[in-house]
Amino acid sequence: MWKSLIALGMLASSASAMAQTHQLKIDDCHIDGIKEQIKCGTLTVPENYNKPDAVKIDVNFTVLPAIDNSSNKVPLMFLAGGPGQAATELSAMLRRNYYEIRKTRDIVLVDQRGTGKSNPLLCDNEAFKATNVYTMSSSDYNIDEIHSCLAEFKQDLSQYNSENAIRDFDAVREALGHQQINIYGGSYGTRAALVYMRLFPQNLKSVVLDSVGPIEVPIGPFGQSAARSFSLLIENCHKDAECKKAFPNLEQEYQQVFERLVKSPIEIAIPHPRLGTEVKFLIDAEKFVSTLRLQLYSMGQRTLVPLVINQAYKGNFMPFAGLVAMNDEEQAKGSLYFGLTLNIVCNEDFPLVDENAWLADADNSFGRNISHRAWRLACPVWPKYRPDAEFYQSVTADIPTLILSGNLDPVTPPANGDKSDATLPNSKHIVVKNAAHIVANTDCGVGVVAQFLDSLDVSSLDEECLAEIPDESFMTSLNGNM
Repeated sequence: MWKSLIALGMLASSASAMAQTHQLKIDDCHIDGIKEQIKCGTLTVPENYNKPDAVKIDVNFTVLPAIDNSSNKVPLMFLAGGPGQAATELSAMLRRNYYEIRKTRDIVLVDQRGTGKSNPLLCDNEAFKATNVYTMSSSDYNIDEIHSCLAEFKQDLSQYNSENAIRDFDAVREALGHQQINIYGGSYGTRAALVYMRLFPQNLKSVVLDSVGPIEVPIGPFGQSAARSFSLLIENCHKDAECKKAFPNLEQEYQQVFERLVKSPIEIAIPHPRLGTEVKFLIDAEKFVSTLRLQLYSMGQRTLVPLVINQAYKGNFMPFAGLVAMNDEEQAKGSLYFGLTLNIVCNEDFPLVDENAWLADADNSFGRNISHRAWRLACPVWPKYRPDAEFYQSVTADIPTLILSGNLDPVTPPANGDKSDATLPNSKHIVVKNAAHIVANTDCGVGVVAQFLDSLDVSSLDEECLAEIPDESFMTSLNGNM
């Protein structure tokens, strides 16, 4: 239930001083999805860096070796999103998608503490496990499930924060023998990268911020950014002759479906999208909006949204059921470790959002306040820690920094990238017209990143391929016509 609802952020010690407390283990290994050998390892670090002789935890990592390491180029460390995504669980995907970078550079992936195999904040109670996505409704969310989850944690939650994550990442860098490292952060990973730039600027060769979550912008209020993305989808549909012809009243159809579901959720019997057996399918306004919002992240999934809305307006929810099926227990892979998600957002972001900000964010015609529900339910009862004031200061480190934004992004709009670009003295912000969340999901985006890592010159990049990404196209019938 909570997975669906969210799906949807101390004293500094030097790395050299901390090295005495670390124990590195690394070996050749094989992991799912990769046939050849890579490197797998753990680094033992203090749970609390101010108490280095107290509780220790193991931080898990993998290294995707360069295809040609003869030039010994500075590696790239990948900072995963979320917060709550385990970087090593993306190893197979990154090995495939980052081929251009991996030609000459190692790629280092570290599970942020609280995720993956780095002492995960993982709830075993049923609320946080994969749930029956077909029958659940917004009324099923229960704050008692949060208390049940918290009772399972043995960790000191105050230590599972963004700054300690970066101390872990930098300790891995040092343990692997790298004087400096390049870092790539995507989504929440950009927040982590900005913290890295503040804590250890001398250890960074370059930085890529893709789909930026600036420190100045709290994670959580996504109503306005999602509404902007949805509005652009409708605008692009009406610019496309076939889409406009098929769905001339798309906005009105969406609003009517939303209003119907607010008044009265629908329950129908459908064949299970994977198994074929009959299942009950409950559709309420929250499930409808949250599922459509997830599609806005991906250029491929956005193509389906107008058809799904139009069919729902006509009373056919089977196409919508197909979208919901992607969150089915057997289909949803690489999902978030929601204990860490809530721990970070509830402490580093939620306290900064006052009631007026929530109300302003809810003043939109797409999801209204639906994306707020998880935070406003869970955060008031979540155990509290607070970063110091310095955590929230704009980052000004003079490091070559490439900033990428997709204009259609529903969660980290280009205005976010502008904020970081304004305070970083050696940065360039590229806004890609026909991209959504994570520009480096495209071959062209990865190529631009590879080019930047080689040149470290933000002014000399060849961006032409980014401008040539085609406009959105849309599926206009159940036969699959585009």
